[in-house]
Amino acid sequence: MNDAAHNEGIRKVRVDKVTNAGVEQRDDALAVEEPLEIRLAHWKDGELRELSLSITMRTPGHDEELAAGFLLGEGIVTGAADIVKIEALPASGGKPSNTVRVEVVRELLVDPERLLRHFYATSSCGICGKASLEALATQGCPVLPKGRPKLARAAVHGLVEQLRGTQSVFEQTGGLHAAALFDSEGKLLALREDVGRHNALDKLVGARMLQSDVKLRPPLNDCAVLVSGRASFELVQKALMAGVPVLAAVGAPSSLAVETAREFGMTLLGFVRDGRFNVYAGGERIE
Repeated sequence: MNDAAHNEGIRKVRVDKVTNAGVEQRDDALAVEEPLEIRLAHWKDGELRELSLSITMRTPGHDEELAAGFLLGEGIVTGAADIVKIEALPASGGKPSNTVRVEVVRELLVDPERLLRHFYATSSCGICGKASLEALATQGCPVLPKGRPKLARAAVHGLVEQLRGTQSVFEQTGGLHAAALFDSEGKLLALREDVGRHNALDKLVGARMLQSDVKLRPPLNDCAVLVSGRASFELVQKALMAGVPVLAAVGAPSSLAVETAREFGMTLLGFVRDGRFNVYAGGERIE
C-alpha cells in the first residue's frame, strides 16, 4: 500500500493514555471509517441513467477497486470488459468525494428494480439458508477447477505470517481487517486493508480484475485468499463469484459459509494460525 493510501486510511487523535504509572497525553493512530456511495451508470431505452447502488462504511483508499470488486461479487458485471470507466466524483472545493461512479457498457442489461429488491432483502436478512444458495447459483458464479490448485500444508502455515508482515496500516492502528491473495506456492501476490472484511476482499478482487487482460473472469482460479477475521457466508459468496477455489480465514467460519463452500466445491479453511488449521470443505486441494 502506498504512502498516499496510508495518509487516507489513518487519522491521528490526541488521547489520554492511562497506565499504573499515571496519565500521559499522546497521539494515537486510528483507522479512518467513512461512507462510500457506489453509483451505477447504465443504459436503458437509449439513455444513460444513474442508480445509487450501495452505501458502505469503508477505509478510504482503493475506492475504485472496491467498487469494481463489489459489482463482480454481486453478479452485476462479469469482468473488466463490462466497465467503461470508474471515477471518484469531485466534492465541493475540489476535494475527493465519498462517491464512486461506475459506467458499464451499453450491452449490459441492468434491472434497477431487481437490484434494489436484492439489496433490500440482503440488508434485511431476508435471504437465508437454502434461499441464499439458490440465489448464488442463479447469479452464475464460475465453476471452480476440481482438485486444484494443490496447496501444501506448510504453505498454509506461512500465510498468516506474510499477512501480518504486510498489514502496514494495521500495525499502526490495530483496527483494520485484511484480505490477501496468494499463489499455489503460498507466495503473497497482493493485499488490501479496510475496516470491513467484505470491503477488503472487494478491494483485493477489484484490483486483480482491473489489472487483468482477461475479458471475463479475473484469473483467480489458481490462487488462494486469506482473510484476517472469520469466514462469513458473504465472504464465501464474494470469493466464489471471483472464481477463488481456496478461502482461508484466521477465525472461524459460519455454518452457512461451510454449507456454501461444500455445495460449490470450494476449499474452506478456518483457524489458520499458530501452526494449525481446520479443513471445513474441499480437503482434496490440501496436501
